[in-house]
Amino acid sequence: MTTRPASPSASAAPSAPSTASAATAPDPHRLGLPVVAIAGLALLGAPRVVLHDLGVLSEGTALNAVFVLAPPLVWVLVVLLARVTIPFRALLAVGAGYGVLLAVIHQLLWTHAFGGAPPQLGGTLADLDPTAQEALLRGNAVVSSLVTGLVVGALTGLVALALTVLLRRARR
Repeated sequence: MTTRPASPSASAAPSAPSTASAATAPDPHRLGLPVVAIAGLALLGAPRVVLHDLGVLSEGTALNAVFVLAPPLVWVLVVLLARVTIPFRALLAVGAGYGVLLAVIHQLLWTHAFGGAPPQLGGTLADLDPTAQEALLRGNAVVSSLVTGLVVGALTGLVALALTVLLRRARR
């Protein structure tokens, strides 16, 4: 069975968007923000990770709370001020970048974070080769970091989305 070649009109360029669709055009960036902005926002969370792994910041302190809460608040503020049309997508991307940074920083500071005594598996896995244990634990830390970043991004994205809806209604 032979197929006929496509007609020349099938490969014609699409027509220009109508003025009605131009008024509701999506963000010029697929993620809602330029990649540089997404990377910059993700980097705002890096100092806390470094300071925590180096033992400078302790859980439960006011200073730690500032380092934990300030970056996501800035993320939401930036998305609102930039009037990103799909804030959830933008902040999920920021969260993904943050998760990658978490994973990389934790891996680089692994030995220092555990003071030279890295964690070890217990129970039936205690007899596993130490190299295999370390690989398993580090792998789990990477997955945990990525999930943490995505969850933080999703939660801040939901907050930004809710605030965007409220602000749109208030402007009407």
